[in-house]
Amino acid sequence: MSAVTARVRVEPIVDPDSTAARAVRALRVAPDQYRYVGDTAFNLGDTLRDPMSEAIAVIADDAIVGFYRLDFAPNAVVGRSLGMPSVGLRAFVIDHRQQGRGYGRMAMNACCDDLRARHPGREVLVLTVNCINAPAISAYLKSGFIDTGELFHGGSAGPQHVMLQFLHPHTTT
Repeated sequence: MSAVTARVRVEPIVDPDSTAARAVRALRVAPDQYRYVGDTAFNLGDTLRDPMSEAIAVIADDAIVGFYRLDFAPNAVVGRSLGMPSVGLRAFVIDHRQQGRGYGRMAMNACCDDLRARHPGREVLVLTVNCINAPAISAYLKSGFIDTGELFHGGSAGPQHVMLQFLHPHTTT
């Protein structure tokens, strides 16, 4: 599977016993990434139990290569309203054996397309990324996120940058 030719898409996981759920539980991150995203099997189970969240599989061609959680709680991710309908991105993982192929960037594009199609009323995707996780910061910036300059101090691994991706064109008045 090559990122140059792979078709990356995202799909919700609703059945905890599905083939997709089993594949997500098998995803792993490198040991130095674990503190940022935690255990994928735990994150999947936690997401499936939360009525305000959606579990999403990242699929390259026909193989599940990643996972993330969409959080629709009003104060998701940063603990306060952003003043516009938002959705939080949590627990984003590309399996360590699949990293470096462009799947993360393609998954973020697919994520935003999916949100526009299935949740057109949401205006912004918000996430936090640990201040010392330079590869992730760079990847999110390359995917079109903007760093707000705000730091979130609620994370267990230290302060985090608050980053946004606007889902619809913004006009100023």
